[in-house]
Amino acid sequence: MSETNVVEAKVIIADDHPLFRTALKQAIVECIDDANTLEAENFAELLGLIEQTPSLEIVFLDLHMPGNNGFTGLTQLQNHYPDLVVIMVSSDDNSETMQKAINFGAAAFIPKSADLTTIGSAIDTVLEGDIWLPESIAATIDEQQVAEHQKLAKQLAQLTPQQYVVLTQIADGQLNKQIAYDLDIKETTVKKHVSAILLKLDVNNRTLAGLAYQQLMLAPGQHSQPESAVG
Repeated sequence: MSETNVVEAKVIIADDHPLFRTALKQAIVECIDDANTLEAENFAELLGLIEQTPSLEIVFLDLHMPGNNGFTGLTQLQNHYPDLVVIMVSSDDNSETMQKAINFGAAAFIPKSADLTTIGSAIDTVLEGDIWLPESIAATIDEQQVAEHQKLAKQLAQLTPQQYVVLTQIADGQLNKQIAYDLDIKETTVKKHVSAILLKLDVNNRTLAGLAYQQLMLAPGQHSQPESAVG
C-alpha cells in the first residue's frame, strides 16, 4: 500500500471487503471536505496507519475484520487513541449488536445494507457531534444493559495502554510469566499492572477481569447470521 499521502489523511476505512470500502469512500467524499481516505484490510494494518497518520480524525471499523473480535478493537482504539472518532460498520445489523457498539463508545453503527443516502446521513450526524443509529433501534434499548456497558467502557478507558494489553492477555488465559516474556518486561511489573487492572475494573481476581474483557467479544451464535435483510 502506498504511503505517499499518509500525513494528510483525515479518514481511514478498516474493512476486509473491497466493494464496501469503495461504497463507503463514495459517501465520505460527499460529506467530508478534503477527506483523503486511507484503507486497511486488517486491524494490525489499521494500527500501523494510525501511528503514521497524526491527522486522522475518523475510523470506520468493521466488526468482523481480521484481528478484531467484536468490540475489542473499538475499546483498544479508545484506550490508545481517545481523540479518534470510531464508526462501526457491519452486516450484523441486529439491534443488540448495534446498541452495544454505542454503549462501548462508537459514534455510530452503520449496517452494510444501508444505501449511500443513509450512510451520508450517518456521517453528517457524527460530524455534527451526535450519535447515529438506525431509527428502528430506539424502541429496543435496555437501559440496564446500557449502563453496564458504559461503566465497563469507562473502566477500560482508565487503563494505561500497557495495562490494556496485559488485560487482553489475561483474558486469553496467559500467566504472568508468559505475559512478561511476550511484553519483554519483568514479572514484578506484570504483577503491578494486574493489581492496577483489578482496582480499575473493580474486580477481585484476574478471572473476573478476563470475563469483563470478554464482554467485548461477540458470542459464537451472535454473528454470521442471515439477518442482513433487516433494515
